[in-house]
Amino acid sequence: MQVEVWSDVVCPWCYIGKRKLEAALSRFAHADQVEVVWRSFQLDPGAPEGRTEPTLPALAAKYGRSVEEMADQMRRVEEVAAGEGLEYHLADGVSGNTLLAHQLIHLAAERGLGGAVKERLLHAHFQQQRSVFDVDSLVPLAVEVGLDADEVRAALADRRYLPAVQEDIATARALGATGVPFFVVDRTYGAAGAQPAEQLLQLLERAWTDSHPLVTVPAAEGCADGTCAV
Repeated sequence: MQVEVWSDVVCPWCYIGKRKLEAALSRFAHADQVEVVWRSFQLDPGAPEGRTEPTLPALAAKYGRSVEEMADQMRRVEEVAAGEGLEYHLADGVSGNTLLAHQLIHLAAERGLGGAVKERLLHAHFQQQRSVFDVDSLVPLAVEVGLDADEVRAALADRRYLPAVQEDIATARALGATGVPFFVVDRTYGAAGAQPAEQLLQLLERAWTDSHPLVTVPAAEGCADGTCAV
């Protein structure tokens, strides 16, 4: 059985959703027969490449709220993340274009390290406040997981995985995804948002025993297409 997860590495609900999926799989009797595939989705594809900005004031300006109001919202998400064992520091984060990060994940997937690189990038961004937006930031993170530095630099330079990223995004649209995380099991059942582990477990169990056209459960909290107001 294949579980595809569309997400972005700067989506706080996506990291929370990843932990909830892991919790569901830990209780799923057939987990050893499940392949998890990380698909690309960009919340802000229009962000300038090669440039970063502090997340807190940028989000406050985007949504017309004060910095204090946005910080309060961030603290709420941090509390939810803490319940999943994640230590977020959202107000101290930086934002940028994630296109290179998604290309790196595709390279890693071909080397059997897609899940490990996905986890490393999420951890770097949300728990270490490290940039995941340029080649020089991504290479050392990739090497930590086991990828070759020269291969990573070459792949990101010639953008050989850009078509794969674009195909993921187009597929998400075709499946009706407007936000992330978005879970799809065997292209049969879908769930949007950081669903409770129990809900994801039910999705896995239903998909294991049945087959219908894509059916989605009610959305949970997540990042909307183009934005993430935390």
